[in-house]
Amino acid sequence: MKERLKKAGQIFALFFKIGAFTFGGGYAMIPLIQREVAEKKKYITDGDILEIVAIAESTPGPIAINAATFVGFRICGFLGALAATVGVVLPSFAIILAVSFLLEKFQSIKVIQYAFNGIRAGVLALILKALWSMYRQCPKGIGAYLIMAAAFLMTAFFHVNVLLVIIGCALAGLCLWSAASAADCEKK
Repeated sequence: MKERLKKAGQIFALFFKIGAFTFGGGYAMIPLIQREVAEKKKYITDGDILEIVAIAESTPGPIAINAATFVGFRICGFLGALAATVGVVLPSFAIILAVSFLLEKFQSIKVIQYAFNGIRAGVLALILKALWSMYRQCPKGIGAYLIMAAAFLMTAFFHVNVLLVIIGCALAGLCLWSAASAADCEKK
């Protein structure tokens, strides 16, 4: 039990650091989670990160919290999930609490406005890096590209509910897998 508590403490510290130094939400955290948890600590693999992100996007709630919870659970069970979740939420909670008191007084100052514009640009770069990383790990093929394009069009231009798009993508993936399995069986 002492070893599990020690590992949970390490998970808490790791996700506290990720939560404290990442602006822009869950998508901006994905590259940091991947670097810290998969590359540096080797708690999980890059493939695990892709699965966790897919699950975190498919479940209700913020992707950062969902991803932290899944990673923590994968590493150290319930205790790890709790440690990672509290660790990733605590810095944001403290920062939002402080900013909410200060922003109203200082939001008209140009320097503050410019700082937030810079933060937005940096967050966009982190989101694009996460997109690139996920793209490299996704299966390639005409079916996957069609699903990606359809999902993008439905959410960006036709404002289809994201939950319906995810369900549709899952069903399309199952159909593609079923068709590919049937074709493989016929070849044998």
